[in-house]
Amino acid sequence: MNPNLLLAIVLLPLAGAIIAGLGGRLVSRMAAAYVTIAGVAISCVLSLIVLKQIYWDGVPAFNGPVYTWLVSDGVTMQVGFLVDRLTALMMAVVTFVSLCVHVYTIGYMHDDPGFKRFFSYISLFTFSMLMLVMSNNFMQLFFGWEAVGVVSYLLIGFWYTRPSAIFANLKAFLVNRVGDFGFVLGIAGVLYYTGSLDYTAAFEAAPRIAQESFPLTSTTSVEALGLICILLFIGAMGKSAQVPLHVWLPDSMEGPTPISALIHAATMVTAGIFMVARMSPLFEHSELALNFVLIIGATTALFMGLLGIVNNDIKRVVAYSTLSQLGYMTVALGVSAYGAAIFHLMTHAFFKALLFLAAGSVIIGMHHEQDMRKMGGLAKYMPVTAVTCWIGALALIGTPFFSGFYSKDMIIEAAAASHRWAAPYAYWCVLIGVFVTALYTFRMLFLTFHGEERFRTAHAHAASHGGEGGHGESHGSADAHHHGGEPHESPPVVTVPLIALAIPSIFIGLFTVGPVLFGGYFGDSIFVLERNDVLAELGHEFHGPVAFALHGFITPTFWLALAGVVTAWVFFLWKPGLADRAAEALRPIRTILVNKYYFDWFNENVIARGSRLLGRALWRGGDQVLIDGALVNGTAATVGRFGGVVRLIQSGYLYSYAFWMFIGLAVLLGWFLLRS
Repeated sequence: MNPNLLLAIVLLPLAGAIIAGLGGRLVSRMAAAYVTIAGVAISCVLSLIVLKQIYWDGVPAFNGPVYTWLVSDGVTMQVGFLVDRLTALMMAVVTFVSLCVHVYTIGYMHDDPGFKRFFSYISLFTFSMLMLVMSNNFMQLFFGWEAVGVVSYLLIGFWYTRPSAIFANLKAFLVNRVGDFGFVLGIAGVLYYTGSLDYTAAFEAAPRIAQESFPLTSTTSVEALGLICILLFIGAMGKSAQVPLHVWLPDSMEGPTPISALIHAATMVTAGIFMVARMSPLFEHSELALNFVLIIGATTALFMGLLGIVNNDIKRVVAYSTLSQLGYMTVALGVSAYGAAIFHLMTHAFFKALLFLAAGSVIIGMHHEQDMRKMGGLAKYMPVTAVTCWIGALALIGTPFFSGFYSKDMIIEAAAASHRWAAPYAYWCVLIGVFVTALYTFRMLFLTFHGEERFRTAHAHAASHGGEGGHGESHGSADAHHHGGEPHESPPVVTVPLIALAIPSIFIGLFTVGPVLFGGYFGDSIFVLERNDVLAELGHEFHGPVAFALHGFITPTFWLALAGVVTAWVFFLWKPGLADRAAEALRPIRTILVNKYYFDWFNENVIARGSRLLGRALWRGGDQVLIDGALVNGTAATVGRFGGVVRLIQSGYLYSYAFWMFIGLAVLLGWFLLRS
């Protein structure tokens, strides 16, 4: 494989970002859009060529350095690429979804004064994610890891004049610092036990490290590899928003809708899932770490999905859906079904990007209103958006023959087949999550596209207090001419990406489930111990995608999903009053959900306030009293007082010096006589 081809895939989005961001007046608004789109488009085409070479043409995987950055104490830090089947699949997904988002952005951000800056950021985001997934060593992995974090900070706070956006990007930054601290410690553990930052060296040493213990105290220790893997996974908990480090992701909706789609579908939040799959040779040798991953993923899958039921912001409902689906992927990682996790990551990227961009289209059509209670009946006005959103919803809830069915149901089956001690808990969480997913997804559909046209009574309020546009921003190309009118379909530059994403949302699972999960697609890029290989067990019962989908109609997952759809129809379309009565009857539970399990309250009132109080105490007691008072000022005062005493002796008179000399001599003679 040609290294120059791989360099082009990575550097073209970076070049577009530099030109759009630093071009100044030499680059017009549309030129900035076209150059970044061209860079990502070429990168996407080249990524598909790499995927073809590796899978169909049988070209060997590439694993080698590009250049050596530095050598310190025998540790070589390089920029290098590992492009195998896992990497090639991720490259194709990242660049294709990013391309759709780039094109969509032309319509959504057309009137925004930060148009060029936004294109520069999203192209830089694509570069950062590609550096992460293509790395062959922990140093470059960490570079990409931190780069996507920095760019997400810039994009979530893109509208920096809004206090809520600044709060959201600071929250994302701080929460990810917690996860990244664990991630750095995990990398340090790898370096400590292997003396290298190279993936190959770490993977080869995994069986040896699994036999070693790391002392926590003088009397207790923990398995070294389990500790390393848990620390690495804490980093994934931050990036992939797993409980309790999930709190930043819903607030990331403060950024423009295109970046919400990019973060949730193809870049930042998928980084943690990819990292654990890439590190499968390490995780496979630690039951402790895998059970920890399984419990965290199952908890996230169920309990974050419940929050989508009580939210009324169309973007936040989709955001909580992302949290839940990331939990499903994490469950797959925890039961050693790494291939199923990456497969769901791939299918989810298409239909989640579709749902976010459809939500953005609704926001444009509704003149930047985001509250679903002020919508209704939009299918008549926005048919393309409605149909594509339905496709994304059907894929999300796991409807047979849609892409989400093949990946999501396989994760549920893998959890049922696993022999890990945490697997029963995980299975019931992901199974109940099917009903929850269908309920909040079709609640969103029914409130937005069907039923009473509630926007007519709420329109005056929406026009003056709109969602993303209610802060003096105009982000839709059609909005300037339709503000104050009826809802309208978005322009083709918005709807064409929706159609492009709707196609794989339907068909990608049907055509790829066989080769990806049961055809040995991943080969050596994912390592699974024979005793943990649940996908191999499920493969004996797999008789093709059509038979699998037909069998899906008689499984509990289908009936739970159908029950969720029917419940949403009854409560939010047929008898809307029932929803209010149910909310009143379940007020204690609803209060907990509305307050998001009080995670934000705990973080703000216990963690943040406690940290401030501790800092104030350390400042007053440690800095002012101990350091400034006792050490700095106290030492100076002591020296001054001692100097004052000495100054009395230094009179300048010879008889005074002679007197003190006789006194000293007398003391010495007395001491000598006493000793003798």
